[in-house]
Amino acid sequence: MRIYGLLAPLLVFSVVSGCAREHQRERTSKPERTIVIDGRERTFRWHLPPTTAAAPHGPDASGVGDLSGKPGGANGVPGANGSGGAASASGAAGAASAAGVGGAASAAGVGGAASAGAAGGGASAGAAGGRAGSDPRPLVMMLHGGFGTGEQAEGYYGWDALADAEGFAVVYPDGLDRAWNVGGSCCGVPGRAGVDDVAFLRAVVEQMDDIVPGGVDPSRVYATGISNGGLMAYRLACDTDLFAAIGPDSATLLGACPKPAPVSVLHIHGAADTRIRMDGAEGDGVARIDGPPVAEVVASWRAVDGCEEPSAVVAGVVTTSVARCPAGRAVELVTIDGAGHQWPGSASKPLVQKVLGTDEPSTALDATAVFWAFFAAHPRR
Repeated sequence: MRIYGLLAPLLVFSVVSGCAREHQRERTSKPERTIVIDGRERTFRWHLPPTTAAAPHGPDASGVGDLSGKPGGANGVPGANGSGGAASASGAAGAASAAGVGGAASAAGVGGAASAGAAGGGASAGAAGGRAGSDPRPLVMMLHGGFGTGEQAEGYYGWDALADAEGFAVVYPDGLDRAWNVGGSCCGVPGRAGVDDVAFLRAVVEQMDDIVPGGVDPSRVYATGISNGGLMAYRLACDTDLFAAIGPDSATLLGACPKPAPVSVLHIHGAADTRIRMDGAEGDGVARIDGPPVAEVVASWRAVDGCEEPSAVVAGVVTTSVARCPAGRAVELVTIDGAGHQWPGSASKPLVQKVLGTDEPSTALDATAVFWAFFAAHPRR
C-alpha cells in the first residue's frame, strides 16, 4: 500500500496560506487548549451550546424516530432518505437515523481516561465549571481531513450551528502536520513517525469532560470525520471503547483492528469517489489509499455488532443500507450516485477543495444533520 509521502509541494503550501487568509476573515475567537502527548504539544478547540439550550436526551422509549419526513438540517438539505430525517430542533425525543428510524437506549458509562503524561492547559474564562444544576452533554468529535485543521473543520461543516440548536458540544482536534495516524503507516508525518493519535484523542475527550458545564455524557460520545479524519474515526472504534457511534465520510479502514468494541456506524460515501474508492482500488491524490472495499468494511462492523442482514432503500441518487443490531445499535451505509470525495451539504469552496483534495459537495443530503440524527438515536446502552 502506498501512503502519504511528503505532505505537499511548495505550491500546495502557498495555496494553503491563501486558504488560511480567506478563513481568517471569517473566524471568531474560540477557546483552544494545548496538551502534551509523548512529548508533543497538541491542540484542540471546541464549541459549547448556549447555556439556555436544553441537553438532548436521545430517542423516545419506543425506539422509533421521527418518521414524518419533514426536511431538516442547517442548510435545508434533506436527510439521507431524501425526504427529511434530521434531528428535531429540540434534540429530544424522536431523533431519526439516516434511514429515518432510531433506537431507544439508556445511559451507560464508558471508559476513557487519558494516557499518562497528558497535561492540560488553561481553559478560557467561563468555559469550564458550572456543573451544579447542569445536565451532561453529548460530545461530537469532528476530525478534519488531510491538509485540514480543526479551525478549518469548524468553519466549513456546519457543526456549531447544529450544536446550538440541539444542545451538544463539539470538539475540533488538530492532527499533527495536518494529518492523522490511522494505521497501515498512513498518513503523512503522523503515520511515518507512529504518532499516538489515539492517546491524544482519548485525552481530548477527558479534557472536554472538564470543560463542558455539567460534563460529557459518557453514553453519548461520538466521532466523525472526512477522508483522513474518517479513517481516524474507524481507528478510534478499533482501539477504544469511548464512542457510542462513529460517522466516517469518504473513508475506509486501514491497519489491523483485532479487538473492536461494538459501536454504531453510519458511513457516507460518494459512489464516484476517486480518492478513496468504494471498490478498494488504489485512489488518486497524494495518499494513493488502496484500503479494503467499503462494503467489506461495513460488513465487518455488522459482524462485530452481531447485526441482522441489511435492507436497502433507494431515494433518487441516495441508497441507504440499514442493519439493526443488539443493544439498540445499527450499522448503516449511505452512498450517493455521482458524488465524489466530499462532505455532502457543505458549502462549495473551490480554493479549499483544491487544498484538501476534495470534490464539489453533493446537495443530495446534509451530512452534518444526518450524522447528528444518527448519533442522537444511538447512544450507548
